Amino acid sequence: MGPKSERVYLTIREWISTGKYQPGSKLPSERTLSEELSIGRTALRQVLAKLIAEGAIEVHGRSSYRVPDRSVSTETPTDVEPWQIHGERTVYDNRWVKLSLVDVEPPGVERFEHHVVRLHHVAIAAVLDDQDRVLMLWRYRFVPDSFGWELPGGIVDDGEDAAQAALREVEEETGWRPDALEHVVTYQPMVGMVDSPHEIYVGQGAKLVGEPTDLEEAGHVAWVPLADIPGLMARGELMGSGTLVALLHVLASRGAGAAPTTAA
Repeated sequence: MGPKSERVYLTIREWISTGKYQPGSKLPSERTLSEELSIGRTALRQVLAKLIAEGAIEVHGRSSYRVPDRSVSTETPTDVEPWQIHGERTVYDNRWVKLSLVDVEPPGVERFEHHVVRLHHVAIAAVLDDQDRVLMLWRYRFVPDSFGWELPGGIVDDGEDAAQAALREVEEETGWRPDALEHVVTYQPMVGMVDSPHEIYVGQGAKLVGEPTDLEEAGHVAWVPLADIPGLMARGELMGSGTLVALLHVLASRGAGAAPTTAA
C-alpha cells in the first residue's frame, strides 16, 4: 500500500482499537469513508480488504462493513475433571513421527494405555490479493492417492517462530513473498490421538520474487477466486484440515459463511 492507503489503514485500525466503533457496530459507507479520509474508492477497497483479511472488520452484503463482535456468552463448565497421566513410554521414534503409549486414568475408569502420535508443529497461510483471490497449490498426495488444492505451509523448524515459518513456506512453495501475515487460530487436527499443533495465518498482498525452491512440496501455483471455494469444497478438491480451517475463517470473516455449496 502507498502512504495514503497506509494512513487510512492505521486510522481505521485506531478507530476500532480506541472504541470509536464498538464490536458489532457498522462502519460508515464507502462513500462516507472515501470523503472523510480523502481517499479514492479503489484504494479504500484495498485497505478494507486488508482489514477484512486480518479479521479487524467483516463485510455484510456487498459493501456494508462491521466490527466483529467476538463476545462469548457461553460459560466454561467447571464440573468436568481432567484425565490423570501416570507415565509414557516410546514405541517408535524418528525425525518425522513419534508413537507413544501413555498410561492414563479417566475419571471413574480403570487405567489403560492410550496410543499417542506426536508430529511436528505446522504453520499454514492464506494469502489474499486485492481481487478476492487466494494463493493456492494444486498438488498430488500419495497417501489418499488424489490431487487437490492446498494452501502453502509446512513444518516449523526447531527454534523458529511460527509466523516466520509461514512466511518462509509460502515463498519456498510458491515464489510469492507475503506483505505480512496475522495469526488467527491454533488448533489440533486429530485431538483424540495425534499431537500436532497447527498455526493458521492470514495476510493481504504478496509480491512475486522468483520460482518455487521447495520442489518436493511445490505444485501448480494459482490465485484461486474466493467465490470458487464453496464449489471446490463440495467437489472434494480442498485437501488438508489446515486449508479448510483457514479458508472457512476467511469466508466467515467476509460474511460468506452461508455461500452456496453446490458443485460447479
